[in-house]
Amino acid sequence: MMKYALYDYLPKRFQSMASKEQLLLNQMILDFKDGRNYATRWAAQSMAYTLQAVDLRDVTIVCIPASSQYAYIRRFKYFTQLLCSMCNAVNGFSMIHIHSTREKKHLSQAREAISPLSNACIDASIRGRKVLVIDDICTTCASADLFIDSLKKAGADVVMAMFLAKTRRCWS
Repeated sequence: MMKYALYDYLPKRFQSMASKEQLLLNQMILDFKDGRNYATRWAAQSMAYTLQAVDLRDVTIVCIPASSQYAYIRRFKYFTQLLCSMCNAVNGFSMIHIHSTREKKHLSQAREAISPLSNACIDASIRGRKVLVIDDICTTCASADLFIDSLKKAGADVVMAMFLAKTRRCWS
């Protein structure tokens, strides 16, 4: 299964060495995470452009659960509507149910990945579907891997994982 990130995301500790373009890109990514409509449209258009050669008519797009229902809706509801309409994909937003709030991954002191399903569950209607998994920023892919495993256990056929950005560990 392929995993793909559209852009690089630069952690704060490297931003003093970043170009103006990289800083603007980082801000756009953070604005997407905050659910700002202009950044959501940009993210959906960027992903749709990347996926334009792929037939997604029978593929369900599912986003990795956020730390709370509020964050999940704010970040992904409008995004999945836009992306699915641009790509003729099935919108799987409602197939993920957030039932509580969990610690944000980037604020956690835990060494191991926090399961993206520790506060969420997958609807049984995912069984038998081809799924494209989407998330905003991938740092280690540990959360994505846990979520993909959960989708597979629920009976989904995960065909690809796509991220808006991948964290760069170093800067040169």
